Amino acid sequence: MDPEISAIEELPQEVKSGTTEKPFLYTKRDWKEYLGESILIVFSVLLALIVTEFLNERHEKETTRNVLKNVVAELQHNKTAIKEVQQYNLLVLTKIDSVLVSKELQDKLVTNDEFQLKMIAPQGALYRFLDDEAWAVVKNSGIITKVDIETIASLTKVYEDQARMMKVEDEVAKVILSRESRDPKQAHATLMLIRDIYHGWAVDRTAGLLERIDSTIKKVETY
Repeated sequence: MDPEISAIEELPQEVKSGTTEKPFLYTKRDWKEYLGESILIVFSVLLALIVTEFLNERHEKETTRNVLKNVVAELQHNKTAIKEVQQYNLLVLTKIDSVLVSKELQDKLVTNDEFQLKMIAPQGALYRFLDDEAWAVVKNSGIITKVDIETIASLTKVYEDQARMMKVEDEVAKVILSRESRDPKQAHATLMLIRDIYHGWAVDRTAGLLERIDSTIKKVETY
């Protein structure tokens, strides 16, 4: 046999066919590399959670701050309204006192079985409504849990007192819609009841309420 032919036959099949490929190399990895990758993954997850928590907390603080700003604006608006209401209520009390000392005016208080409320309250029993929409948002959302108990207690007291002031209208209505108020002979007694209503529900509590509003606004503005 030809020596050259014999040499070719002894070559590997890959060489003979001209398709020699490099063998695939497997890199051996030890436990330290796997541990390092695991730690890196855990760290990345924790970092993402921390960043998400930070952003959520910042968003909640910003939302709380904006809602409380609305409460402050509402209280400032109500404070102005309360001062106007106080002036009106004092006018009503002055008119009541004038009628109480005048039999002639008392005789005109009930005409055709109708109580003439405008003689003593020309703009009606309630001069202004006091808002509470911003406070309702605080109470009906999770924001209330972000505010300290002392501030919530102050806000609750302020809005309860504001609601009491507005009860003047209901209480006066109970008196003037009663059968007794339509009796001209009961005019003096009716006026006394109405005067007590204005004092008890509004006039006598106004000064204290205005002071509580100021102190409450200062607490809320700290957020």
